Amino acid sequence: MTADPELRPALRLLRQCGAETLEHPGGTLLAHLLRVRQQLAEWGARPALQRAGLCHAFYGTDGFASALLPLERRRELASAIGGEAEELVYFYAACDRKVTYRGLGAYRDRFTGGTRAPAPQEQRDFAELTAANELDLAALDEDFRRRHGDGLLKLFTGMRPALSPAAWQSCVDVLGSEKRTGRA
Repeated sequence: MTADPELRPALRLLRQCGAETLEHPGGTLLAHLLRVRQQLAEWGARPALQRAGLCHAFYGTDGFASALLPLERRRELASAIGGEAEELVYFYAACDRKVTYRGLGAYRDRFTGGTRAPAPQEQRDFAELTAANELDLAALDEDFRRRHGDGLLKLFTGMRPALSPAAWQSCVDVLGSEKRTGRA
């Protein structure tokens, strides 16, 4: 899997919570999470965001209801990946996509109902993590790409100012219209 000793506590917790056996497009949830973390690393994301990418599904998401831990156990995840990375996991998991996907300047916490304007770093982190997550699914599943590719490309075009150049290039490479229509 990965030789990074900093990831061992997170991997141990992921396995204890069943990520290795939970089915997910492209294999298991753990395999998906490892690919998301690797993608973020390839884009040059800082270590806290990479750890958040590895653990982004711990509390479930607006698009993936299965939670590995209840919110009452946030401290466990924080001790495994660090406080900053856990905050990123919570921010990602709590995101009400209907609100946030309209523009990164508005954020609604689906757990509390609270709304606020996310800070620029939160916008960048959210955009990168969202891209890494969705592009993993799109790269592995042609049907997913066909059904959601246009919408994802539109979403990431709107997020482009918050995406790193490497992440944006991956969006174009995976979701570009030529790939979806077979005109490459």
